[in-house]
Amino acid sequence: MKSIEGLIESANDLFLKKRFLDAIPIYEKILKIDPTNLNAVNNKGYALSKSKDYKNAIDCYNHGLKINPNDKSLKINKISALRKMRMFDEALQNCDLFLNENPNGLTVLYHKLRILQMVEQFDESIHICNKILDVYPNNGEILFDKAVNLAYLGKTPACLESLKMSIRISNEFKIKAKNSSSFDGLEKNHQFLEIIS
Repeated sequence: MKSIEGLIESANDLFLKKRFLDAIPIYEKILKIDPTNLNAVNNKGYALSKSKDYKNAIDCYNHGLKINPNDKSLKINKISALRKMRMFDEALQNCDLFLNENPNGLTVLYHKLRILQMVEQFDESIHICNKILDVYPNNGEILFDKAVNLAYLGKTPACLESLKMSIRISNEFKIKAKNSSSFDGLEKNHQFLEIIS
């Protein structure tokens, strides 16, 4: 029988090849031998999440957090799964708990701004965008998210400025803007059309 190290190596190899459904049973085998193996718990949860089985992924993360309540990776992955399940209230609570201890936790700030956007709390989402941009002013993804929030609020000049800045960083945001329904209200705005042309 393979040692735990050997099983972890096999499972992680499948995991890295994005063969998540093949990796899950091996992580389960590891956890039968050692139920406290956080590497296996986290990766099993992540593999479940990647397979869109968010409920079991969250159960997995909760199991891991009972073993180590301070594990940042488990907390972040749980927030991600809650967000994908559209359990926004619980996801926001988890974001806030995390950010109380790690106010500059970039990944969690990113999840939070996206959740706030989804629940139409655009001003709060912009506040988080600005917090990230204070540290990473050339983050095109965040500049684009800020433009989306501003578009929903009807703040056209600021929206176009933020969009322009994101496109300066990468042309992918030009394509994204063309395909995003967030900017539907600007389809006749000549400045917007110029920016995305």
